[in-house]
Order: sequence, then C-alpha cells, then structure tokens
Amino acid sequence: MDIVVDTSVIIAVIADEPEKPLLISKTQSGDLFAPHSLYWEIGNAFSAMLKRNRITLNQAKTAIAIYQQIPLNLVEIDLEQALELADRLQIYAYDAYVIACAINQSCPLLTLDSGLSYAAKAAGIDIVEVK
Repeated sequence: MDIVVDTSVIIAVIADEPEKPLLISKTQSGDLFAPHSLYWEIGNAFSAMLKRNRITLNQAKTAIAIYQQIPLNLVEIDLEQALELADRLQIYAYDAYVIACAINQSCPLLTLDSGLSYAAKAAGIDIVEVK
C-alpha cells in the first residue's frame, strides 16, 4: 500500500526512536510519498536540534545521509489547494501540504503528529494507525 509520510515519521526513523520498527513495518509494502516541503522540514528539524545542542554537526550530517537513503517520492503541491485546506482546517501550511499530498496521491497518511492526524481525518484522509 502506498503511504504519505510526514516529517515526524522520517525523524523517528532516522533518530532510531522506539516507534522505528513499527513505522518501517507499516511502510514496506508500497511506495512512500511526501510533499517537497519535507526536504526543508528535515533541514529545519536538524538545525533546531543543533541550536539546542541536542546533536552535533557530525551527527546531523550522518542523519541527513540516512534521510537521503530513504526511498521517498517527493511531489509538488498546489499552493492554492494547500491554502484552501489551511483555511478550512485552520492549520499551518506545512500540515496542509501533507494533507494535500495524501488527497492528490489517494493515499492514507502515516504520522506521529496527533494534530496533523486530527486535521487529516477532518479532510477525509485515512490514517495508518501506529499501535
């Protein structure tokens, strides 16, 4: 099954979080999709970790190398569609991009972000449960 993933999933896999084995098992049977914004969100997440001294630059570079090996299909999102979703669901653009991606790819969403999950359900997106 093809699945849309968000930044929370990718970071959890890269950072070897406890959810990693379950996330990998949920994503092995199909292709992974994400909006192109994921690339910038990953960079932002690691720059925030650097700023807070949670990781070193070498650790961040290693994490980016791991990220680049994940077989992701990054797709363009129509900004107008995303803004309409942001307005209707009262969410930030980055979450709207993920929801638009799921709508456009006709795929369920895998996320560890409860707010995004709630908004996606309100938009009629199926959620891949992480349990």
